[in-house]
Amino acid sequence: MSERAFSPVISLLTVASVWDGHLGAELRDLGLTTRKYALLAHIEATPGISFSELSRRSQITVQSAHTAVQTLVADGLVEDATKHAGSASDLRVTARGSDVLEAAQQRLAALDAALTRDAPTLAIALQGLHEQPYGADGAPTPR
Repeated sequence: MSERAFSPVISLLTVASVWDGHLGAELRDLGLTTRKYALLAHIEATPGISFSELSRRSQITVQSAHTAVQTLVADGLVEDATKHAGSASDLRVTARGSDVLEAAQQRLAALDAALTRDAPTLAIALQGLHEQPYGADGAPTPR
């Protein structure tokens, strides 16, 4: 059996999985997963955000966004100030949600510092990769 060639994509997916596990472990006692953390951060950054916009930013379906936000509401981290059924949602982070998000951000900063210390070249190389690496047609954007 021949050895497989090095794959940057597989390597990045592996590194992402490892660090996602580290972040998940740090967030667990706050009642968050990495997805819930991201949704909470998006809601705080854009008070009144719609489910459609939230799902676009999070790259999940609207149904998945609804399900996750229902959990955040049940946990007292988010409120939906919608006036009546059928109207657009008005999602906002509660005071408790802000406190949890601040604690999560402190833990993320500690993980970022560890990654930067342990793999500074990787940290530098990753800067900017999350900013639309592909165009609307799915092709890589020129750099």
